[in-house]
Amino acid sequence: MAQRGQSDAAGRPPRAPAENAAEITTPMPAIGGNGMPAPGLRDRARAIPEAAVARLAVYLRVLSGMREQAVASVSSEELSAAAGVNSAKLRKDLSYIGSYGTRGVGYEVEVLIDQIERVLGLTREQSVAVVGIGNLGHALANYGGFPGRGFPVTALFDVDPDLMGVPVGGIPVDHIDDIPAVCAAREVTIGVIATPPAAAQAVCDRLVQAGVECILNFAPVVLQVPETVEVRKVDLAVELQILSFHVARRADHAPADDATPAPRVDGVAAPRGVVVRR
Repeated sequence: MAQRGQSDAAGRPPRAPAENAAEITTPMPAIGGNGMPAPGLRDRARAIPEAAVARLAVYLRVLSGMREQAVASVSSEELSAAAGVNSAKLRKDLSYIGSYGTRGVGYEVEVLIDQIERVLGLTREQSVAVVGIGNLGHALANYGGFPGRGFPVTALFDVDPDLMGVPVGGIPVDHIDDIPAVCAAREVTIGVIATPPAAAQAVCDRLVQAGVECILNFAPVVLQVPETVEVRKVDLAVELQILSFHVARRADHAPADDATPAPRVDGVAAPRGVVVRR
């Protein structure tokens, strides 16, 4: 298994990384009548930028909320405002899935939900396994929002003997040695790693050996996986550091504490040097 930046066994040079997230694309599966990719049509499928895939998930969340409020249709301006993007970008994203709306009407909420769910592979449940039942693992196992979105947690793993067989969120904890058998029996398609950094790679290897090809990694390490395995990394410390940068930048641009505000007349700042008499 060649790591990024190395030539493969045939001596081919590594593929140059995309310069930005918008250039990274994800194949869009052709959809058959049963909601699954239609056989024989994969080569004709268009590609969706990775950033657009993430936004489609946001649109789906917003649309689901609108459906709960019995909203039948929505304009691109309304949907983009609710999703926090500009309307031109939203229309471009939806064009990837073949949805262009109707002039004067907008998008039918129910139809658009169905289209996005098909593209995101949400027409069937994706069984999830969580490895590492510490504080984070407990929180993930007990979170009630996953099943409603099609991601039921069906398997939990740890190495602590005191946790073996103990139900967390209604699911008994198994030993990590049982990952292959349990994941196969429960048809796990997504693995979540919530272990200490030192254990993450070994856990990842076990999940891959069990046939799990999609992994969400909370451990602050870079995992080495085959090219067929998709890994998404969530590093909360990095996110906090990014927010810290914005806090510091705002502080740098804040006015000095000893700056004397200009006098105001009827709520309007008077020019400097003008004496205001009452």
